[in-house]
Amino acid sequence: MPVSGIGFFMRLSRALALTHDVAAGTQSLEGLGALLDPELVKSAFESAGIATIRKRRLPLEAMIWCVIGMALCRRMSTWDVVNHLDIRLPGQRPLVAPSAVVQGRQRLGSEAVREVFALTQRRWHETAHHPTWAGLRLLSVDGVVWRTPDTPENRERYGSASNQHGDTGFPQVRMVCQMELTSHLLVSSALAGYHSNEMKLAEQLIESTPDHSLTLFDRGFYSLGLLHRWQRTGTQRHWLLPLRKDTQYEVVQRLGRQDALVTLHTSPQARKQWPDLPETLQARLLSKTIKGKVRQILTSMTDPLRFPSDEIVDLYSQRWEIELGYREMKQGLLASHYTLRSKTPEMIEQELWGVLLAYNLLRYQMLEMSRHCPGIYPCEMSFTACTWAILGFLNGTSLNHPGNIPRYLAELQASARHYVLPHRREDRRYPRVVRPKPSKYPTKNKNASQLN
Repeated sequence: MPVSGIGFFMRLSRALALTHDVAAGTQSLEGLGALLDPELVKSAFESAGIATIRKRRLPLEAMIWCVIGMALCRRMSTWDVVNHLDIRLPGQRPLVAPSAVVQGRQRLGSEAVREVFALTQRRWHETAHHPTWAGLRLLSVDGVVWRTPDTPENRERYGSASNQHGDTGFPQVRMVCQMELTSHLLVSSALAGYHSNEMKLAEQLIESTPDHSLTLFDRGFYSLGLLHRWQRTGTQRHWLLPLRKDTQYEVVQRLGRQDALVTLHTSPQARKQWPDLPETLQARLLSKTIKGKVRQILTSMTDPLRFPSDEIVDLYSQRWEIELGYREMKQGLLASHYTLRSKTPEMIEQELWGVLLAYNLLRYQMLEMSRHCPGIYPCEMSFTACTWAILGFLNGTSLNHPGNIPRYLAELQASARHYVLPHRREDRRYPRVVRPKPSKYPTKNKNASQLN
């Protein structure tokens, strides 16, 4: 991305302080001014157990922006990010040594960035006023894999894919995220090594799940212990996922031709792993024929009056939004550079939390822009176009005339409709294909004779 995101956010923060009197009463400025509030960052540092004891050229607050800049400025080295974006104390020498950047990241660690992500997502979701379906916020949980540099430390910590000849390819981090589907704002995330179980990682997201919500799962997350715990923790935390072919159930009551209440029997092994899991669970099974194929959906929403059956099966198609979010992070934000840049596990996790934080920063701004487009959700706006508009247009705003900042922001938000995507075609198909395994060796290009 050729335009600096860090410069935009840091200069905008200073400009908002200068124009506080001018912009009094402007809701859009209040929302922007809440980004990475210093008190919030301070609370995150205290929770992580770190603090700046003495004045340094790169204080911890500045290193937060450095980690975000590693995601926003993917084509720049970390040292270039710090020096080009002027992330240092004022009055210091113009250049920062590369070793100081490394030491600054090590002092910051990964837990502090994780805490900043957790506190900011909570604040942004509270102010977002997400639309609901039947009074429930729509969420989704799915897994994603990140490739790391092939260092001994990363390979020992995370592992990699393997075959009969041993480990292959790069070490990889397995991550499970929870996303709000209308805004693509991330709610929570958990990560571990490549060979970890996604259902175990999803278990770590239960506590952060908001009440009065519906979470869409892929069929790979079918675990009665996980689904029961998900529903019982909190108030009105429902789940929905496709029925697995080998699922055994008994029909208790017919609610319609393709709508029934069913009983699911749990196994002794599952009850041993989940002590609060009963011997049977009641769920709702719905079926619908779509393009000649029968789709079956299992859900905890058993009330037929509140949750109409004809909408529930179609609702599952919204799960694809989290896949689009992963594509935005990997291809749009990281410019399709699929291998992370850090060499050690601690810095890998710091970098990943920085990617999630940077993505939420951009997505929150898109949410603010969508408020000026009635009837348009943030997920219906172009992530690439909005990112270039936010980081480019505001980065060029001069601070010599801070009184103009409100007008510039109003112009940006007024142009939000230009970034609305066309309606998605229902007839588009994306058949599954076998993809080549990732390799640390370059792929040989075909020569001209092979292309003819």
